[in-house]
Amino acid sequence: GDETRQRVKFTDDRVCKSHLLDCCPHDILAGTRMDLGECTKIHDLALRADYEIASKERDLFFELDAMDHLESFIAECDRRTELAKKRLAETQEEISAEVSAKAEKVHELNEDIGKLLAKAEQLGAEGNVDESQKILMEVEKVRAKKKEAEEEYRNSMPASSFQQQKLRVCEVCSAYLGLHDNDRRLADHFGGKLHLGFIQIREKLDQLRKTVAEKQEKRNQDRLRRREEREREERMGRRSGSRNRDRRRSRSRDRRRRRSRSASRERRKSRSRSRDRHRRHRSRSRSHSRGHRRGSRDRSSKHKYRRFTLYFRSSREKSRDRERKEKSSSERRHESTNGKSRSKRSEEREAGEI
Repeated sequence: GDETRQRVKFTDDRVCKSHLLDCCPHDILAGTRMDLGECTKIHDLALRADYEIASKERDLFFELDAMDHLESFIAECDRRTELAKKRLAETQEEISAEVSAKAEKVHELNEDIGKLLAKAEQLGAEGNVDESQKILMEVEKVRAKKKEAEEEYRNSMPASSFQQQKLRVCEVCSAYLGLHDNDRRLADHFGGKLHLGFIQIREKLDQLRKTVAEKQEKRNQDRLRRREEREREERMGRRSGSRNRDRRRSRSRDRRRRRSRSASRERRKSRSRSRDRHRRHRSRSRSHSRGHRRGSRDRSSKHKYRRFTLYFRSSREKSRDRERKEKSSSERRHESTNGKSRSKRSEEREAGEI
C-alpha cells in the first residue's frame, strides 16, 4: 500500500542491484554475528520479479553494480582477516617453521572434517541418507589422519607450549578457529549460516566476474563487428562515392562537351547571323548609298530644274514686267497724246462753238 514504493521501478538508482540478483550481503548474513542490518537501498521482491522478466528481453548489465558491491564487501572482510592474523601473530609465541607447518596441517584437517560433517548434515536433512553415510565414513578417515597429525605436532614441541590454545583465522569468514576444537564445534562453524553465507557471497562474486567478463567480451566483439561493418560501409561508400564522382565527372565532362558543342554551335550561328546581318547591313548600306546617290542626283536635278525654272520664271517675269512697263509707258504716252488731242479738240470744239 506504499505509494512511493509503487512508483519506484527496478531501474531506479535507489533500488539495490545486488538484491535484484539475490546476492546482497545484508540479506545473506541476516541473523548472524556479522549481521549488517537493513540495507540503505530499496529491497523488494516485486522489483526482483520485474527485473527477471525484463532481463529475458534485453541485457540491463546490472551485474556490474552488484559485482562492485560484493567486491567492496569482500575486500573489507579480507582486511579484517589480515588484521586478525597480525593480532594473533603478536599475542601468540613464536614457533619454528616446521612446527607451524605441522599446526597448519592439523588446521586443514579440522577444516576438512567440519566441511564434511556440515555436508553430511545437509544431505541427511534433504533425505539422502546413503550419501550422508558415505560422507560420515570419509569423516572417520580424516579423523584418523588428524589424530596422527596431532601426535606429530605434540611431539615436536614442549608440553607447556602444546597446552596453550593455538588459534587460526578462517580465510572465508574471518572467524577464529582453535587447534583443539572438537568435531561438533567444527561442524557448527563450517555448517553455520555465517560461513555458508560467506561461501555463497564469494561464489556469487566469482560468477558475477565471469558473467561481466563474458558480457564485456561480447560487447567488445559487437563493437568490433559494428566498427568493421561501419568501416566496410565507409569503404563501400567511398567506392560508390568514387564511382559517383567518376559518374559525375563523366557527366560533367559530357555536359561541358555538350555545352562547348552547343556554345560552338551558338557561336557559329551567331557568326553566321552576324555575317548575315553584316551582309544585310552592307546590302542595306549599299542600297541606301545607291538611293542616297539617286536621291542626291534627283535632288540635284530637281535643284537644277528648280533653279532653271526659277531663272526662266524670273526672266519671263522680268520680260513681262518690262513689257508691262513698256505698255504702261506707251499707254501713258498714248493717253497723254490722246489727252492732248482731246484737250485740243475740246478747245477747238469750244472755240468752234464760240
